[in-house]
Amino acid sequence: MSLTELDDGLVRRMAMGAVFSDFGGKIHSVGFHRTDDLLVTSSEDDSLRLFDIANAKQLKITYHKKHGTDRVCFTHHPSSLICSSRYNLESTGESLRYLSMYDNRILRYFKGHKDRVVSLCMSPINDSFMSGSLDRSVRLWDLRVNACQGILHLRGRPAVAYDQQGLVFAIAMEGGAVKLFDSRCYDKGPFDTFLVGGDTAEVNDIKFSNDGKSMLLTTTNNNIYVLDAYCGEKKCGFSLEPSQGTPIEATFTPDGKYVLSGSGDGTLHAWNIENPSEVARWENNIGVVSCLKWAPRRAMFVAASTVLTFWIPNDGESPAPADPPTDQQQ
Repeated sequence: MSLTELDDGLVRRMAMGAVFSDFGGKIHSVGFHRTDDLLVTSSEDDSLRLFDIANAKQLKITYHKKHGTDRVCFTHHPSSLICSSRYNLESTGESLRYLSMYDNRILRYFKGHKDRVVSLCMSPINDSFMSGSLDRSVRLWDLRVNACQGILHLRGRPAVAYDQQGLVFAIAMEGGAVKLFDSRCYDKGPFDTFLVGGDTAEVNDIKFSNDGKSMLLTTTNNNIYVLDAYCGEKKCGFSLEPSQGTPIEATFTPDGKYVLSGSGDGTLHAWNIENPSEVARWENNIGVVSCLKWAPRRAMFVAASTVLTFWIPNDGESPAPADPPTDQQQ
């Protein structure tokens, strides 16, 4: 279903439309392509899987036993990805790989991080991307060259995000600090810093709304904050049940009017942030949702734990069974 004007009623009608349950463990990361109807997942079984979201089909699966799979995102090309490694970081230094899903080939390694990458973001306008690591650094890269283009040393676990114009990027870290940088001259330091008062937990994730007016922070103790992206003022905040080591993810809808999130009790929630109120709460049978993203151009979101689910507006029909993959590679 194509994206129409969202309202409270349509959000409430969202229901599980397809289920993919053959993952061999927890799903670590999910990402949509910006313009094509494609989704990629990485999971504990060292797989990367490509899905056609318009037809709810798994298109391809590849396995990566040497490095494992952790954070993943599309580049601008629909068959090319950036993926972070889970294994052999100390011995190889190969913390990030530029991959082709078309022929299951590694196009480039990016070395530098000494610990696991926990945040990864592709620029919306060029070949730049950013990675944040538990080694307390953020590195800036260019797909076309191996060498790191810039490094920022921070305190604590960093989360990174570009705004939708690619002109600004944000880095969030422990203590509720959010630093904003000009992408073209980040070496001059942040042009603004916001503090989310009263929450000293590390930030697990940060996102900009599509219109660039809001930022969404999720902390490791399952608090969610919506901030004004221009002045840092807290618009609203929500507290979810603790999830015992499984960080939750929150997502904006494409119009920036709603925020969705999982919770430690296995429920999913949606809030209207223009008039802060909960508009929907869903029970689900897949456990605590660790990955949650709304599709860029469709009335659809995905939620994942050890199972991947596609959610669409309910038209009264039962959830569709998932199609088997059409192409598998070991």
